[in-house]
Amino acid sequence: MTPASLLVPLQNGASPLDELASLVPSFAGRVAVTGVIIFLVTALLARGDRVHDSDPEHVPAALWSLAVTLTTMSVTVGGAAVIVGVWGQATQVAEVFEGYSFGYRSFVNLGLSILILVGAYTMTSLVRRLVDEVTEARPAVSQHQREIAYRLAQVFLYVVGVAMVLALWNVDLGGILVGAGFLGIVVGMAARQTLGALLAGFVLMFSRPFEIGDWVEVGDHEGIVTDITIVNTRIQTFDGEYVMVPNDVVSSESLVNRSRKGRLRIEVDVGADYDADPKRASDVALEAVEQLDEPLGVPTPQVVLKRFADSAVVLGVRVWIDRPSARRKWRTQTAVISAIKEAFESEGIKIPYPQRELMGREEENGFVVSGGERAAAPRDPSPAPDSPAATTDGGDGEESAESEGKEEAETPDGEGGDSPDGEES
Repeated sequence: MTPASLLVPLQNGASPLDELASLVPSFAGRVAVTGVIIFLVTALLARGDRVHDSDPEHVPAALWSLAVTLTTMSVTVGGAAVIVGVWGQATQVAEVFEGYSFGYRSFVNLGLSILILVGAYTMTSLVRRLVDEVTEARPAVSQHQREIAYRLAQVFLYVVGVAMVLALWNVDLGGILVGAGFLGIVVGMAARQTLGALLAGFVLMFSRPFEIGDWVEVGDHEGIVTDITIVNTRIQTFDGEYVMVPNDVVSSESLVNRSRKGRLRIEVDVGADYDADPKRASDVALEAVEQLDEPLGVPTPQVVLKRFADSAVVLGVRVWIDRPSARRKWRTQTAVISAIKEAFESEGIKIPYPQRELMGREEENGFVVSGGERAAAPRDPSPAPDSPAATTDGGDGEESAESEGKEEAETPDGEGGDSPDGEES
C-alpha cells in the first residue's frame, strides 16, 4: 500500500489515515505527535551527510548511499502522511482537490510529483559521492573537473525530474520548448558576460592551465588559486586579499603559472665595476650561491654576463627552487643577494654606485670651454664703414654686450686701427 493509496476513502467514507485520529483524540496529543515527527524528520535530514559518510565496511559505499537516500525520502513522505492522518484531514484534503476539479488521480499525480522532485534533490548527494569515488581513483582528474562533473550531473537530475513531472501531468512540452527558446535568447542578450564566463569555465576545465593551490599571475593579479567555479576563479594575493576574477577574463588575459613544473627559476642582477675582471666576478658569485641551502643543486646555478650598463658590467645570477611559493622565492632571493655582496666585499670586487662622466669637446667657429678663453664669432670680412668695431685691414676683433643695453667694442693694437682703446659708443 503506497502513501497515496491511503487517501482513498474506505466503504464507510473514511480514509485509512483518518483511523489515526482516533488513536490520538486530544488536541494536545496531536500537537505533541506533530512536533515529534517534525523534530525526527528534521534531525534525520540534518544528519544525512554524516550518515552518508559513515560507510560500513561490509557494505559498498554506493549501495549504502542509495539506501540512506531512499530511507530519508521514505521517512519524510511517511511523516507527512502521518501528520495528515493524526489530524484527520485526509478526506478533507481529497475533497478540496475534488472541489477544484482535481480527482484522486490528480492527487496521486501531485504526490508523485513531489516525490520525484524530492527524490531528484536527495539523489544529488548520492551523485556527489559517486563522482568523488570515481575521480579519486584517477589522479589526472582535478578538483575543478570533479566540481564541474557534479554540477552537470546535478543539472541533469533536475531536468529529468522536471520532465517526468510535466509528462505525468500530460503537459505539452512543445510549447514549453518554444517559450524556453525565446527566453533563452532574451537571457543570452541580457547576460552576455555571465554566459561568456560560463563557457570560459568549461574551456578552463578541459584546458587545465592551473589547479587549486598554484601560484599564478593573471593580468595585474598575482597569488594562489583558492577556488575554481564555472563562472569565476578566486585568487588570494600575497597581501592577504581575495580577488575574484571572471573566467572570461582569465581566458582572455595573459596567464603565468609559476607552479606548473614544480620548480621556479630566480634571477638576480648584480653589477661589477669596469675595472674588475668579469670572469673572476662570475666565478666568485657562482661559488657564493653554490654554498647556499635554498637553491636546488639540479639544475645547477648559473652566472651569465648580460649587458654593459652605465656604471658596471651586469651579471645575471640564476638559481632554481622547488615547490615554488612567494615565501620560498623571497627567502632564496634574499639569501642569494646577501651571499654575493659578502663574497664581492671579501674579494675586493666593487659594486659601483651609478656614475656619469661629463666631458666637453671643441667646436669650430663657436664657443669653446677651454682655459677660460673665448673664441670670437665669425664676422663679415667687409664690415660697414660706420661699424663701431672695425679694423682697417679686415682683421678679427672681439665683441661683447651687456644685458642692460651697454656695449663695449675693443680692437687689438695693430696697423690702421680706427678706434681708440676704450672708446664707448
